[in-house]
Formats: sequence, structure tokens, C-alpha cells
Amino acid sequence: MDEHDWLAERFEADRTRLRAVAYRMLGSLSEADDAVQETWLRLSRADTSDMLRARTSRREEPVGAHLPDPIISRQDRVDPEQQALLAEGIGLALLVVLDTLTPAERVAFVLHDMFAVPFDQIAPIVGRSPAAARQLASRARRRVQAAGTVPEADHGRQRAVVDGFLAAARGGDLQALVALLDPDVVLRADLGAMAADASREFRGAPAVAEQALAFSGRARFARPALVNGAAGLVVAPHGRLFAVLAFTITRGRIVELDILADPERLRHLDLAQA
Repeated sequence: MDEHDWLAERFEADRTRLRAVAYRMLGSLSEADDAVQETWLRLSRADTSDMLRARTSRREEPVGAHLPDPIISRQDRVDPEQQALLAEGIGLALLVVLDTLTPAERVAFVLHDMFAVPFDQIAPIVGRSPAAARQLASRARRRVQAAGTVPEADHGRQRAVVDGFLAAARGGDLQALVALLDPDVVLRADLGAMAADASREFRGAPAVAEQALAFSGRARFARPALVNGAAGLVVAPHGRLFAVLAFTITRGRIVELDILADPERLRHLDLAQA
């Protein structure tokens, strides 16, 4: 076997793992595919951090909420490729937190904490010593732990809360909505760069419940789905994807609600999977 064939074989063997790494690094399915295709041979050098920096500089996004690409699937199954991407509980809320890290912090945290890569191998990727790479991961870990709560692991309880939310939104029941929301709940809505008010963030149960009531007209088009492996909703009037709702649920209440309604990005999602 010549060198080209050997490299091609290694690429195919590692493609799924590399795509999972890239998705955690970039929070974008299309950019993850590009990264795997174009730069997998350079993962032992600093190019992953370079791509994160280039991604940040080339985005033309509004100030405010930007949501990573969700992975949507039917609530009764996740296919093997999606399962590989979603391993280690990579919910949408965690990707939002990862997006706040510096490129070096994100590389060190993802490779070490999610893929068990030793720090002596991470060090040349981030251009630091192993000790400095360890500090980067530790700093990132503290930020991740401080930013989020531990989500409900039981899918049945997740689904019960999401179903209750949908029923209350459809019925215009403000009190029922507030009862399902954590007092400090956060709603992030990413409507896309072309929207007049492209990104919005609301905090507190009353404010989020009011936004849910405003959603009641579209709620009749909502149906259950898995969003990054957790109970969520897709809104698809007449089969056209309008929004994806991702929920983070803790102790029977919604602590985060992330809504992707950017028409340009939604066009690239596969509704058939849901």
C-alpha cells in the first residue's frame, strides 16, 4: 500500500470521529464537514485554532444570540452518524457556552475533556506547553461548569415538560407556561442576519412566557423531535421548516430555550430526519 492509499484509508477510518471533533469546535455542521475534508491532515498543528479565528472574523452576524447548528432527528431514533456527533451529551446549550471560549480554550477543552487527548498532544495544536494547555482546559472547564446547570437525563421527563409547554402555548395559558419555566430561565432566539431584530435574548419566567404566548399562532404547526439528542420541537407549516426549539430542562423546569429561526440556515437542515 503506497502513502496515498494509506492516508486515504486512515481518513475514512477516522472521518466520523474527526467530524464529531470539528462539530464541537465550530458549532456548524457545514463548517465541520469543510474542516474534515480540508484540514484533517493538519490536526496535529495549530490549524484548528486558525480555523476558529477565521470563522469568527468572516462571520457577518448581529450582536446578540447566535446559535450553533442543531442536529434534529425523530424522537424515536437517532441514526449512527448523528449518535457519533452527539456523544458526550453535546446539547445545543453546551455548544452555546463553548462558543464563548477563546479558540485555544475550546481546542484544549474539547480535545481533552470530550476526546481524552493527552495534553502533550494538545500542546503543539494550541502552540503552548503541556502545562499551559492543561491550564487552558481547566479555565474552559470552570466557565462551562459556571455557565450551565446539569440537564435532565430522563428523556421521558424531558418530553413531558416539552409537551406541557406546547399545550400551554397552543392554549394561551400564561400560568401554565410560567409553572413550567425556571424563575431565571433564558430564551435565546436567532432569527438570522436579514431580520430587523435579528437576535433576541429574554430572561425570567414572565418575559419568556410572554414570548411563548406570541408563538401560539405557530404552535399548531409544531411537532416533537429530538434536538441534539434532547426533547425539542420543530415548527414546519406546510412542511417548510420555520423554527427549531431546543430545551434545557432541570428538575422538571425549563432553564434554557434556544430557538433557531434563521431562514438561510434552516434551509440546510434535513427535516426528513425528524
